Amino acid sequence: MSVGQESTGVHAPPAGVRGAAGITYTTVDESYFEARRLKRHARVWSLWALGVGAVISGHYSGWNLGLTNGFGAMFFATIIIAVMYLGLTFSLAEMSPALPHTGGAYSFARTSMGPWAGYITGIAENIEFVLTPAVIVFFISSYLSAIFDTSPAFQPVYWVLCYALFVGLNIIGVELSFKVTVGVTLAALAVLVFFYVSVLLSGQFDFSRWALNIGPDGAELPNGNGPFLPMGVGSILASLPFAVWLFLAIEQLPLAAEESHDPQTDMPKGIIAGILTLITSAFLVLFLNTSIAPGAAGLGKSGEPLLDGFRTLFGTDIAKILAAVAVIGLIASFHTIIFAFGRQIYSLSRAGYFPSFLSVTHGERKTPHVALVAGAVLGLLVMLIIWFARGAEAGATVIGGTLLNMAVAGAMLAYFMQGMSYIVLKRKFPGLHRPYQSPFGIAGAVTCMVIAAVTLYFQLTDSVFQTAVIGVAIYYAVMMAYFLIIGRHKLILSPEEEFALTKGEAEYKTY
Repeated sequence: MSVGQESTGVHAPPAGVRGAAGITYTTVDESYFEARRLKRHARVWSLWALGVGAVISGHYSGWNLGLTNGFGAMFFATIIIAVMYLGLTFSLAEMSPALPHTGGAYSFARTSMGPWAGYITGIAENIEFVLTPAVIVFFISSYLSAIFDTSPAFQPVYWVLCYALFVGLNIIGVELSFKVTVGVTLAALAVLVFFYVSVLLSGQFDFSRWALNIGPDGAELPNGNGPFLPMGVGSILASLPFAVWLFLAIEQLPLAAEESHDPQTDMPKGIIAGILTLITSAFLVLFLNTSIAPGAAGLGKSGEPLLDGFRTLFGTDIAKILAAVAVIGLIASFHTIIFAFGRQIYSLSRAGYFPSFLSVTHGERKTPHVALVAGAVLGLLVMLIIWFARGAEAGATVIGGTLLNMAVAGAMLAYFMQGMSYIVLKRKFPGLHRPYQSPFGIAGAVTCMVIAAVTLYFQLTDSVFQTAVIGVAIYYAVMMAYFLIIGRHKLILSPEEEFALTKGEAEYKTY
């Protein structure tokens, strides 16, 4: 196979790069990229909403499963994970405007460490972004089941309806997608602010009584006032994957680079504003949701912790109305991460790492409709496998927790690789134009890598969720086999690949 150059309008790779690491490129003509165009729309406000909206559902459900280890464990775990995300997001704020590619994490690793590292990173992020919406839609169905009093067996119907609606919205067009993102993100934050204020004004806030109502044996203490760390210091590490859920997916912002009007200026502003917003809300929900009934013991096994809080504050009937509004928060993340997996699959397939038909965009709307449908089908398939394997009555702790840990496992590997990409880029490309530079530098990236590695390790030691991580490993093995046998012989000089092959010397192009 020859390296595509004249026909794609891009530079040939430097001498000696052809066939490096067992990689070959196939020739394509201009019609290939014509069928894969995106449309620019996003600015700082849209990017902030995309980042916050992707995460905000984690403040509604999922994080609370870490409370089974006690409030103190979740509190310290949240501090540790917040530090990790500061290291990650500031590193991304530097890398994303320097390499403004839709490929995001894959393109950073590809440029710094080569195609195999790019693919390994891309698969990790693919696992994260495909499974995160699955976790969210599970919790959406949990809320809807509580609101409409439907049986657990009806939940898959909610999953299919939600995927169909929001994949459809993402296909319709990027303008509508970002407008919906801004609207639902603001609404989701408004619901949380209303909850926070309601707790503080209710007179029911009692931290010692409710947040500390778990004993050393894990049993609920009727009068609270238990130890801050009932399960000991080691329980902090067990809570790390659930603390991740308060921030997971903020890193999707670089995937919007080719749909941003000015990624070099807007991307750093959007991602930094987003993580600061999320850290503030994360600690508020951690303290305020657990400081009213049913407290840490009750919330630790709940599928709808915010609804439980509203029930305490306003009673069951009014709580159902408020819960219907609260679903907006889950929808915000579901919608925005569907955007993310569509762009992530699009980028990898445009470059040939995934089958290239997945990157075809809609002729009129210029959205990656094939990638969006493929990601949704894969996410639903994983959900249904777990559903039938564990049973409809398994509940949030098992089904939601299993899906959550699968998504977090993919994320931790992706974060480790992104931290490494940052360090290698600093050393190999010191002259690369960096419109923004992280104040934490290499130390921030190393901190992110260490915490991500520790979190992944302790996922493997949790007997409840070992199967989830093993499932991720199996998927990894299958995808690596595909790349070894097929994918590495079908790569295409997409913008990310040209940038990497020319070591950043070629002018960056979008198609």
